[in-house]
Amino acid sequence: MIITDNARVVLERRYLKKDDKGICERPEDMLRRVARTIASADERYGGDVKKTEQAFYDMMSNLLFLPNSPTLMNAGRELGQLSACFVLPIEDSMEDIFDSLKNAAMIHKSGGGTGFSFSRIRPDGASVNSTGGVASGPISFMKVFNASTEAVKQGGTRRGANMGILRVDHPDIMDFITCKSDPGQLNNFNLSVGLTEAFMQAMLAGKDYDLIDPSTGEITDSLSAGDVYDTIIDMAWQNGEPGIVFLDRINKDNPVPSAGEIESTNPCGEQPLLPYESCNLGSINLNAFIRDGSIDYAALGKTVETAVHLLDNVIDINKYPLEIIEKTTKSMRKIGLGVMGFSDMLYQLGIPYNTEEGIKTARALMAFIQQKARQASRDLGAVRGSFPLFDQSVYKEQGALHMRNATVTTIAPTGTISIIAGVSSGIEPVFAISYVRNVMDDDKLIEVHPYFEKTAKEKGFYSQALMREIAEKGSLHGVENVPNDIQNVFVTAHDIAPEFHIRMQSAFQESTDNAVSKTVNFPSSAGKNDVRAAYDLAYRLGLKGVTIYRDGSRAGQVLSVGKTEKETDDDEKRVPRDRPEVTQGITQKIRIGCGNLYVTVNYDDNGICEVFTNVGRAGGCPAQSEATSRLVSTALRSGIDVQSVIEQLRGIRCHSTIKQKGLKVLSCPDAIGRVLERVVALRSTDCDIDDAPAGIAGGKCPDCASQLEHEGGCVVCRSCGYSKCG
Repeated sequence: MIITDNARVVLERRYLKKDDKGICERPEDMLRRVARTIASADERYGGDVKKTEQAFYDMMSNLLFLPNSPTLMNAGRELGQLSACFVLPIEDSMEDIFDSLKNAAMIHKSGGGTGFSFSRIRPDGASVNSTGGVASGPISFMKVFNASTEAVKQGGTRRGANMGILRVDHPDIMDFITCKSDPGQLNNFNLSVGLTEAFMQAMLAGKDYDLIDPSTGEITDSLSAGDVYDTIIDMAWQNGEPGIVFLDRINKDNPVPSAGEIESTNPCGEQPLLPYESCNLGSINLNAFIRDGSIDYAALGKTVETAVHLLDNVIDINKYPLEIIEKTTKSMRKIGLGVMGFSDMLYQLGIPYNTEEGIKTARALMAFIQQKARQASRDLGAVRGSFPLFDQSVYKEQGALHMRNATVTTIAPTGTISIIAGVSSGIEPVFAISYVRNVMDDDKLIEVHPYFEKTAKEKGFYSQALMREIAEKGSLHGVENVPNDIQNVFVTAHDIAPEFHIRMQSAFQESTDNAVSKTVNFPSSAGKNDVRAAYDLAYRLGLKGVTIYRDGSRAGQVLSVGKTEKETDDDEKRVPRDRPEVTQGITQKIRIGCGNLYVTVNYDDNGICEVFTNVGRAGGCPAQSEATSRLVSTALRSGIDVQSVIEQLRGIRCHSTIKQKGLKVLSCPDAIGRVLERVVALRSTDCDIDDAPAGIAGGKCPDCASQLEHEGGCVVCRSCGYSKCG
């Protein structure tokens, strides 16, 4: 098993077994543990367990396919919960709501993510017959679920993630659409509006549509569909949320309509599920199937067959967090086989992502995978039996007499498993050809995409200076020393027009049973009409949902102080606002080269506004520290971006730190910068100060300060594997 340094870091931090002495298994041991455990399901069907174990191990160790993270983490271990995706129902009673809250906590504890539709909860202000009072509405209960998620860590390692969906015809829909305009609200949720076909038709016709109280079925009001659509677009432009899902389209493709209506998806939106249903996912590494400049479809087909076998076995081996989830899941046996490394594959083929040839390649590739996956499921069904709720009439177009799994394909955001495989994530374009990776002691390494580095050396234009220039720009666009034909092939996320992001998602959706997780990236300069055009195109092309992210929008929302960028006159003289009478904040003790430094950072409703420092008895440079604090306070109250202040302070080194080992800061200014980062993270993530990482609000990884990538409503760091949804 050959893995990158980044992959090893991720495996050691999150996946490999640990005991009281530290890590106690190698990556190869982990894969053997997973293969052995999952292959054991063959015994109940009369299969050759040893042969299956070796096939699973060979496939994973050669990085041809990897299952979702809970499977890698938990197979063969006491927890034993192997699924990533769950949907829980929320009915309109206090008992049912808090039963779902308890169930969600159990799922998060086991390592899974949860999706909810809050559409059945009566609106804010509706009467409650049992008490004679009034209801507080779905958003108030979402905050309760959010707080619970904050308290429960997944598998003891990280907090869980949620999807919150509200139907567009719910009376509280406008509050739902705008609820994340307040920074720090519902930070453990991704939000999506459930759009209906009736709403979309009303929007296109410029008409009003009805709002319906779910508890009574009565019409409570009507709204302009165009105004609601505009508000969704406005909020998505501001901070990337809410996303949208097309509920009627999802239910049109529901393979088991007799089991009920699909109301929600998993946290990243790619897996629509019925209440109490779960699904296990896995992804094929497309980058591993290029032979002599073309796709090796024969080898790909064999891997698809083995991967479907593995994912079906997971359903039998899994230890489910709730008995009803096990029963529901086994009645439909959904699996979600997806892909990763698509962008890398295109680089190898010399095909630009944002071209007709790129779209054509995606369409043909996914059609092949879908066909092979369905055939593998039919073959398993003939031997093991079809899933219990199998209805042959639903599959008449496929001519299937047997079907082991109700669905077989899903395009998921592959996050950390793509880092383990050393390839690009899901079907996303590469985020950066060259980037700066922050390592220990504030050293910076230039990371270069291996195919681009190989090409640059072969073509004779490689140099360290050029790689640094590309890292600063983030893409090849406009770099003089890179030939145009190379620039055209090695495009990155922000080089690609939103139209091609949507069209690429559509090409994969055509041959995907479930849905496709993809982030449509916009430059920071994009306007609201650009977002509208993307949403309109997504609807026209038949997508089941869409998530957008405008570069810097979420960070700008959290870090804004006073006027927004558009409201600020460049020629206006900056004047510090008055110090507020009441502030809140934290004081942190930090050991520096000459003693202890106490750093206090305070903020009010308008943002971080002041810094104080106090040097302990051992001495130090109190005058310089006080001067730094005063200047920082003045800058912050003048509307200077806090992230810009942090970048100026971080990394400053004092000679006193050279003399002592084990210090976590380089100087007093560096210490101030670090505490500022923690307070930014505290305010943006609503976590305890002990848990508050540095820099997340500025688009930087809180663990290693490398650039975060947005993916399916989540963020992931490709340097160290940090990830967070919501």
